[in-house]
Amino acid sequence: MSLTLTRPAAAAPTASHQDAGDLGEFGYQQQLHRNLGRFASFAAGFSFVSILTTIFQLFGLGFGFGGPAFFWTWVVVFAGQFTVALNFAELAARYPISGAIYQWSRRMGGEVVGWFAGWFMILAQMVTAAAAAIALQVVLPAVWSGFQIIGDDPSLTSSSGAANAVLLGSVLLVLTTIINSIGVNWMSRINSIGVTCEIVGVVAVIGMFFTHAVRGPQIVLDTGVPGASPGYGWAWIVSGLMAAYVMVGFGSAGELAEETRNPRRVAPRTIRLALSVSAIGGGLMILGALMAAPSLTDGRLAAEGLPYVLGAILSSPWGTLLLVDVAIAVFICTLAIQTAASRLIFSMARDERLPASKVLSHVNARTGTPIAPAVLIGMVCIGILAVNMGNSAIFATLSSVCIVLIYLAYLMVTVPLLLRRLRGGPYGAAATDADGNPLFSLGRWGLPVNVLAVSYGLLMVINLSWPRTEIFDPDGTMPLLQWSAPLTVVAVVALGALCFPRRAAHPNPVTIGARA
Repeated sequence: MSLTLTRPAAAAPTASHQDAGDLGEFGYQQQLHRNLGRFASFAAGFSFVSILTTIFQLFGLGFGFGGPAFFWTWVVVFAGQFTVALNFAELAARYPISGAIYQWSRRMGGEVVGWFAGWFMILAQMVTAAAAAIALQVVLPAVWSGFQIIGDDPSLTSSSGAANAVLLGSVLLVLTTIINSIGVNWMSRINSIGVTCEIVGVVAVIGMFFTHAVRGPQIVLDTGVPGASPGYGWAWIVSGLMAAYVMVGFGSAGELAEETRNPRRVAPRTIRLALSVSAIGGGLMILGALMAAPSLTDGRLAAEGLPYVLGAILSSPWGTLLLVDVAIAVFICTLAIQTAASRLIFSMARDERLPASKVLSHVNARTGTPIAPAVLIGMVCIGILAVNMGNSAIFATLSSVCIVLIYLAYLMVTVPLLLRRLRGGPYGAAATDADGNPLFSLGRWGLPVNVLAVSYGLLMVINLSWPRTEIFDPDGTMPLLQWSAPLTVVAVVALGALCFPRRAAHPNPVTIGARA
């Protein structure tokens, strides 16, 4: 009897070749290594949001202004951001290209809109990465006093705490830069392991909160101490900044589209999933903390946030283990933000839209990674960290303002997309993914969902930018800081106008891209 041997693995290269062919339709060659699967794609978006990091940092902000009822701002912000995510998912299915925000806005609104959207996101992501890295100072000295290398006061507002924060953050950024330089395989493995640890930590925290509850869930109907004039409604709106700061970055799956297998199918799904899982996990953490806090009126919950609740219900070894998990979350959050920013810079440089484009768009043939953008981001972030040593209030203000830039960049996608819909639709002929499945589409819901996304984005930009002393100048020492959001946006636009490239982009999306 004779046997005829076949090659059963032929289907996989076919899908991979179709992904590369998709990229070729937009005028690009496949340079990055396409190795990411579904979980790695999800992990990119989830770790950027990083609820274990951000809620630990910002819970006190929301509760301090709105009391227990600030919980509902989480629901409102999620609903608004989900409308944005749905529009992003539709675009991710049709434009599976690195530098997602830049590429989508460029194709919907033109070169100027696309360039400024990318410009806003680059600056915002650099500041966000620095802000994430500085969070190590909040966690590591509490795990072991030996991490307080400089001085003995771990507080971020002290001189020794600020200096030590810069040291720890700089070490973290060096590590993430190395990981981003040696290849997407290492990045995705480390990120996936970290996300798994973070999810386990989130589930553990939620479980501990609910099993140690001292009050019922109806506490979310309590407004706590009434806000200052013009009343509680204003205080509740301010408390919503906490949720607005947290639920960003869910579109990172789109940034890694050129490294994802079958991105037309995977990226739209993981954009929605990353935001939804983050919202559910974060909402349960907030609710559980409100139910388990020893006191809601002694001022400690507003001042100390979640560590106050955990310290009250956990024995020391378990509390230390959880802090280690938070440190892991900080690490992968910084890694994910730097990765997304490096792909954005690579994408813009490849189109010759940045200074030193040839260097920034170069992909290492062995690692399949653009190394220069990762190094640039690491260096800039370390420089931004140094601001905290001189004035922690300015650093906190920068962190707040960068969220405004992210929301503006989102609007530079959703507004042109809405205008395109009103003119008859943003897409050409129907298309399928690498497996032959129809692409994700909002269908007849596209227009109302898009209107909601734009309306929400405009309202949130106003809310984030409003000149509030209690947010931008809580010590009352620098009154000009309360105007930092509008002034920074003006400065960023002016600087962007000076840096805007006068030469035409390459390739031109008007003439290239059968499905664009």
